[in-house]
Amino acid sequence: MASVEPFKISVPQEKLDTLRAKLSNATFPDELDGAGWDYGAPLADIKRLTAYWKDSFDWRKQEAKLNELPNFKTALTVEGFEPLNIHFVHQESHVKGAIPLLFCHGWPGSFLEVAKLLPLLTKGSDTSPAFHVVSPSLPNFGFSDGVKKKGFGLKHYAEACHKLMLQLGYQEYVTQGGDWGFYITRGMGLQFPQHCKASHVNFVRAEAPKWTSNPVLALQHSVTPYSARDKAGLARTDWFMKQGSGYNFEQATKPQTIGYALHDSPVALLAWIYEKLHDWTDSYPWTEDEILTWVSIYLFSTAGPAASVRIYYEATHSDSFPRARLSDWVPGVKLGLAHFPRELTPVPKVWGRTMGPVVFESEYGQGGHFAAWERPDAIADDLRKMFGKGSGAYGLIKGKEGYDRVNARL
Repeated sequence: MASVEPFKISVPQEKLDTLRAKLSNATFPDELDGAGWDYGAPLADIKRLTAYWKDSFDWRKQEAKLNELPNFKTALTVEGFEPLNIHFVHQESHVKGAIPLLFCHGWPGSFLEVAKLLPLLTKGSDTSPAFHVVSPSLPNFGFSDGVKKKGFGLKHYAEACHKLMLQLGYQEYVTQGGDWGFYITRGMGLQFPQHCKASHVNFVRAEAPKWTSNPVLALQHSVTPYSARDKAGLARTDWFMKQGSGYNFEQATKPQTIGYALHDSPVALLAWIYEKLHDWTDSYPWTEDEILTWVSIYLFSTAGPAASVRIYYEATHSDSFPRARLSDWVPGVKLGLAHFPRELTPVPKVWGRTMGPVVFESEYGQGGHFAAWERPDAIADDLRKMFGKGSGAYGLIKGKEGYDRVNARL
């Protein structure tokens, strides 16, 4: 088994110098009068952020903050592919009976999304379970290696995360995920149900219940009128499919083509990601430093920003592990669902219950796609309730119920 080594993020100075030179030489397109956000990221915003990136943003300061996290690296091998060096954050709780939790990001997120959760999840109390939290940079993302062969799909991302947990000594664990983290953690449960005991997701990608597979839920769905929340969610879904998903088609069909722009032009990368940070959140007050740290993690990533978008292609071109399967019933893995109004495709609650044995469900009046960053309080509260004493997912891992064993017996 490969060793686990501490890791320090250290971007070479020449990369910072190249970035500043490119920002200094950036040119911008024109913009139609009154365009606002209708055509994409507004010109004034991109010019402002570019100027801040060039003149005021301090990567070294942000890098130092990232290095305050417990960063590590280890090597693992996914079947059929070359060995990969995987970067991850691993915050162990002082509670001996803490629950091992894998947090899985998506695009355009990163391992950083776990940062606000760490102080909320690792402490624990007599009434709230504690967690050992692991948050990897997925292969092709952040400071993990990129994959050099075609075909690295959702099955393989799930295998990589599973093998990471095993290498850390967690033979049984639970997961939390949104965006691609939804699909990857679902894939972990589907492939490794004897290890992945439960999943909590905040990106509920489900279809309406079918009479052939979920007759009871289908009956409930057919006789229950949609609520105001349901109608608003379906309208949000309609907006996303018609107005907000162009990036998805490009990345799922020709990732190499868009990759040239993302790799060579920091302004293109900024605009491509900034649009999502704006459109996918619930009026979250992004600061310039937050935006540019998120973008810089992609710019300075080990494999380069173009590698990260290939997951869209691989996920839609795999016959062995189709993406749609991960929205269907996954047996034997207890499921928790969190519903946020500004998620990309909010669905009626009954739809989500077609995905597995739901033991916990929450609904919030505020929050969007990046729930762990926008609403860390909500995600942490969900996890504490889902795995706390008396809950449907309590005690799934023997000896790791989330409490000190003395307190657990009280």
